[in-house]
Amino acid sequence: MPVLNRAVETQAEIAAWRRHLHQNPELLYDLPETARFVAEKLDAFGCDRVETGIGRSGVVGLIKGRRGGGPVIGLRADMDALPITETSGAQWASKNLGKAHSCGHDGHTAMLLGAAQYLSETRNFRGSVALVFQPAEEGGAGALAMVRDGLMDRFGISEIYGVHNLPGLPIGHFAMCKGPIMAATDEFDLFITGRGGHAAQPHRTIDPILAGAQLLSAIQGIVARNTDPLDSLVISVTKFIAGEAYNVIPQTAKLSGTVRTLSKDVRAFAERRIREVATGIATVTGAEIAVRYQNNYPVTFNHDAQTEFAARIAMGVAGESKVKTDVAPMMAAEDFSYMLETRPGAYIFIGNGDTPGLHHPAYDFNDEAIPYGVSYFASIIETALAA
Repeated sequence: MPVLNRAVETQAEIAAWRRHLHQNPELLYDLPETARFVAEKLDAFGCDRVETGIGRSGVVGLIKGRRGGGPVIGLRADMDALPITETSGAQWASKNLGKAHSCGHDGHTAMLLGAAQYLSETRNFRGSVALVFQPAEEGGAGALAMVRDGLMDRFGISEIYGVHNLPGLPIGHFAMCKGPIMAATDEFDLFITGRGGHAAQPHRTIDPILAGAQLLSAIQGIVARNTDPLDSLVISVTKFIAGEAYNVIPQTAKLSGTVRTLSKDVRAFAERRIREVATGIATVTGAEIAVRYQNNYPVTFNHDAQTEFAARIAMGVAGESKVKTDVAPMMAAEDFSYMLETRPGAYIFIGNGDTPGLHHPAYDFNDEAIPYGVSYFASIIETALAA
């Protein structure tokens, strides 16, 4: 079905909710006002069941269709903001210094609330919809917390769908692909211990900076020379911490960074190879190198049947020419991946237009996207659970 008339009629109302959330951003799991706002809206819409505190601070609303007995389909939005000082200049800019909705989670939440309002009014489906409002996507693994808190079984969810806005993709357009659409992400710290001393007598030291420089160069060689060019692997060293004085070779140094991959095999290889490189550089330089390697979000993997279905829904909303079904995967990460590991589903990008990029301090969600997101969410339910 095309963009819903009801979504167009309520766009200003939904945008007002979005701007309220934008002005009052909260981080990770500490979402008392955001979660309260969402729960109050779901109650006011007449949801059959509203539960809070799932995965610490998540909110879930359940709406039953006119006919029971059907499955439960989940729709997910993330609620948390970023620790960024906003520079958008919008009238509704953040009131909380050092916190901003610079990834558009305010828009995702508002669009899902708009769909909840519509579905509560119409209930033109068989079965139920679970409206999943998740905390702590920005590094806190809130999706995993909700899954571990029994989200899927408590609400009987059989499939789940998520949306994320994408700057640079025109308003009214969608993009997705089967299989990996967002990368797995890991973090590493390499702790180098040498023997400090006077900068004029380097031969009496074991220089951890020299060891770190060799380590950095060798790590970059993993991508350039150890990995098939057709396999996606990004290793970024983002911290090199060492020394305090011009005339002192320090005792210790530390390198930190991230690893991003699209397959389990490459992910395992990257960790193994970083550990091997660290051992080799330690042997060559005489330094001690300890490795801390942390697996974080897994690959966000779109299931085939659900991706085909979601693409058809998006085409019905926006038109076939405005839905790209073979978008290249992105090497950023997304914890919706945890939900897709437990239930089949799909993740789709919705156009945010020509705006600053995600996580940029001047970014703002584009309210013109609201009718498309609301219509997409609602159409998923009314089509999959046709009465």
